[in-house]
Amino acid sequence: MKPLQDRRILVTRRSEQSGSLVDALSALGATVVEVPLIALEPPEDAGPLDRALGRLASYEWLAFTSANAVEAVGERLARLGATVPAPVRLASVGPATSQAIRERFGRRVDLQPVSQYRAEGLVEAFGGFDLAGQHVLLPVSDRARDALVAGLRAQGADVEAVAAYRIVTPADARHRLEQSLAEGIDLVLLASPSAVEGLLQALGEPARGLAVAVIGPVTEQAARDAGLDVRLVASPATAQGLTTAAQRFFGQPPVRQP
Repeated sequence: MKPLQDRRILVTRRSEQSGSLVDALSALGATVVEVPLIALEPPEDAGPLDRALGRLASYEWLAFTSANAVEAVGERLARLGATVPAPVRLASVGPATSQAIRERFGRRVDLQPVSQYRAEGLVEAFGGFDLAGQHVLLPVSDRARDALVAGLRAQGADVEAVAAYRIVTPADARHRLEQSLAEGIDLVLLASPSAVEGLLQALGEPARGLAVAVIGPVTEQAARDAGLDVRLVASPATAQGLTTAAQRFFGQPPVRQP
């Protein structure tokens, strides 16, 4: 019998990003239910992003904190008929974002944290460089934390953070969640603070009765602050880490919602 046989696991990532996670869970026998809790929209005003991308050659670094940001910038550059200039170095918050950069821009990243795949880890990784007077472009979501901006400025960098996309909760999220919960869910996987917010926005108080596994300490903090029942924290903060967390969770009898 496979480790996750007959377990129903809710994956809340966008379908474009959930493939490796869904495949890994399915290979272990899980019944994977996909209900994306975030969707991406262009910024309300794309002017600041377009202007920043128009002078991209003036930056020493282009730093990404998510695959979503890579996608948003890639799409905008395509619309503008532009590319990332070769001298501009690329920084990534973690493996998934680095892979998105390779696929979108055909380049390997110049910098990625060794293990702490979040803004604080990227700040630490930048510590090996002299950033005094260096210009860093940071395309982010409309909900981004300021940890990376503050950390790089503390190292002397001239950082420009610009909204590259907005995060919204899909209109059908509530209906799909309620339908999935009615059929039974053993564990909910949340991969970002935005997914936490989407779950609460869609379900309200019932969300606090669900067993949750989260990806890394930032999402953990958001989930605990929201009053969610966090059972496990994935480490490393990757799809594989979430898969391992699910296996650990099901080392004990599953608890389903009535």
